[in-house]
Amino acid sequence: MTIEELDILSSDDVRRAIDENIERDPSVVALDKRVPRASLVATQVKYLQRARRKLPSLYAVRCIIPPRAFEQCSSEDCAERKHISGGSVLDLTCGLGIDAMALSRRFERVVAIERDEVLAEVVRYNMSLLGIDNVEVVTASSEEYVASSNEHFDWVFADPDRRSSDGRKMVCLEDCSPDMLSLLPHLRTMSKRVAMKLSPLFDCDEAFRLCSPAEVEVVSVAGECKEVNIYTSAERNLLRIAMVGVGEWEFAPEAMAAAPSTGSFEAGEWRYMLIPDVALQKARVAIAALRDYASIWSNNGYAFAREMPDVALPVRAYRIKAIEQYNPRELKRRFKGVGVELLKRDCRLAIDAVRKASGMKPGGEAMVAITTIDNKNWVVELDAAPITE
Repeated sequence: MTIEELDILSSDDVRRAIDENIERDPSVVALDKRVPRASLVATQVKYLQRARRKLPSLYAVRCIIPPRAFEQCSSEDCAERKHISGGSVLDLTCGLGIDAMALSRRFERVVAIERDEVLAEVVRYNMSLLGIDNVEVVTASSEEYVASSNEHFDWVFADPDRRSSDGRKMVCLEDCSPDMLSLLPHLRTMSKRVAMKLSPLFDCDEAFRLCSPAEVEVVSVAGECKEVNIYTSAERNLLRIAMVGVGEWEFAPEAMAAAPSTGSFEAGEWRYMLIPDVALQKARVAIAALRDYASIWSNNGYAFAREMPDVALPVRAYRIKAIEQYNPRELKRRFKGVGVELLKRDCRLAIDAVRKASGMKPGGEAMVAITTIDNKNWVVELDAAPITE
């Protein structure tokens, strides 16, 4: 996006056109000669439609959304997860300003750094539409600002760019932009407390190694791991699992080394299967979280219980209808031609191979999970709906 395009998109007639066409197919809008600046309007309609769930506040007031910035930004739900507040915060990586918007509700003053001049102008414009007046957007690189500033902040926050110049995903801190490992010594002269949002691929052990003592938070939304957050203000190491909209659970980092269940897997004794949330898997604490309530043989597997746990856990729970060792002939007899939701964890069998051998079709008429325990492949037939009580 250019400054000229920003000026066009902020004009009254184009904003009106965006609002009038917000429910239409963008490809149709782009070819509609009655729409002023149809191509620009169509692009904004496309990304506002995509933002309806991810960025509802921006959608509501028809903010301007540059496509590349949209792809890289946090969702509002994740941005609201940050456990920081105070008088002032430095946001080193403004981007589309979603984190800055969330921080503006927890801090009296937010200074947001954005090196792209056009994107900085977009954020200033959007903040005015959102009625946010305590965010100051500074056009500079993070490195330039840190080197030249003598200010002190209650917190420093960063969500470093995890894409290389050729579009490859980066995971290591030193490969991201800005290089947080190089900046950390300088940042600690600006604030005693630093928060970083990292890739969901970032290793929790590495986070503790680099930033100890720290709180490391693994965040999931609707069964998808979204981010790993590090807070360096902690007095001791702490691992937090956060399922947005569900709850939070805390563990000592030592829980990552918890021993799995050692008993043999007796198919007939289990009545419930628990599917650990992806954040538990990511943090390698499924065993530690569930061992008091169920038997679990792997952080990447399923847990099995005789009785339904009476506490809230980061899992989905299902009643078990049957458990059998994997037998393609028997599966074919029972499920050939049936629409089956087929689940797999910690198993050497491939789902496509199981479907081919059994004749199962994709669908929701039945639910079946496959897993490997005690060096044996097991098939678990479940009730189709999870237990919600």
